[in-house]
Amino acid sequence: MTILASSFSELSDFRIERSKLHDLKDILFICICGSICGEDDYVGIWMWACDNEAWLRRHLELKNGIPSHDTLMRVFRHLDYEEFSKCFVDFTSRLCELTSGEVVSIDGKCLCGSEDRRLGKKGIYMVGAWAEQNELLLGQVKVDEKSNEITAIPKLLDLLCIQGCTITIDAMGCQKEIAKAIVEKEANYVLAVKQNQKNLHEQIMRSFHSEKAGDSFTTTEKNHGRIEVRTCEVITDLKWIEEKMDWANLNSIVKVTASRTIVSENKQSEEVRYFICNQAFSAQKMLHAVRSHWGIENKLHWSLDVTFNEDNNRNRKDFAPANFSFVQRIALNLLKKETSKISLKHKRNRANRNNEFLQKILRI
Repeated sequence: MTILASSFSELSDFRIERSKLHDLKDILFICICGSICGEDDYVGIWMWACDNEAWLRRHLELKNGIPSHDTLMRVFRHLDYEEFSKCFVDFTSRLCELTSGEVVSIDGKCLCGSEDRRLGKKGIYMVGAWAEQNELLLGQVKVDEKSNEITAIPKLLDLLCIQGCTITIDAMGCQKEIAKAIVEKEANYVLAVKQNQKNLHEQIMRSFHSEKAGDSFTTTEKNHGRIEVRTCEVITDLKWIEEKMDWANLNSIVKVTASRTIVSENKQSEEVRYFICNQAFSAQKMLHAVRSHWGIENKLHWSLDVTFNEDNNRNRKDFAPANFSFVQRIALNLLKKETSKISLKHKRNRANRNNEFLQKILRI
């Protein structure tokens, strides 16, 4: 049994028996294949399936032929996205193995195309967890309409097996309950601290003003006419942190100073950021974790927007936005695990032209 078949075999089919002209597993397989091959909407996927029906019949029964694009749309509108989310996590766990200490970044992304201004409906947000070393999305959950990422992050953590990993989250996720949830999962946290935690932020600033860092590490990079210097400082003496007992296993505070010089214009800028961590990591390891957090933006969100054209996808009704986003992320994960030294765009084009390459991506 393939990874896809075993991971999604337990996904419930909402349809009544007499109306099932097409197996749910066939519909999922067709949509994932179509997405891998460069199609980003139901009509495109249906057209791809019609053109590749002979190949599909080697892997699927297709007892009633190729499902129409309307059928694909209806299925994804009503499929249980919470079940889909659990199956996706199972799929990813079979696709990769997290290493001890791997940086896992958590951040939200708006599905801009799901916004419907005519009906006053805002775009939905999905919160995802990105494994930096494996370069894979581990899982994602939908943010409730009348809530925010703070309530979605614990739900995501519940789904994941992150023992021994280092979890990085931006300032919105710097919450006591989230820190506690991460520690309970036997993982480590590096949380950005800004003005949403005003007292903690001021206490950390006072600590670095009054105390000398126990460890520091500096890197210098020169490229594209810029010189960037980053210095990470770590303090483990928390005597200035009045509420340290409120944060699960709080062990160290971190200051990262990033200065940039644009040589041709002789312009300089500087940014200072603060973090908390439950471990006494070295300054070098802490800086690596902080910088790795941007992988979720640069390697995941950018790929979805540019390569998969996600922002222009007009899935808006019912559960379709969340469910179709899973299809694209399954395709992205499979494409990233394929080891050819070509871009995602060229992998999709080649898979569309070459069934053997598509089978290699699908691992069948």
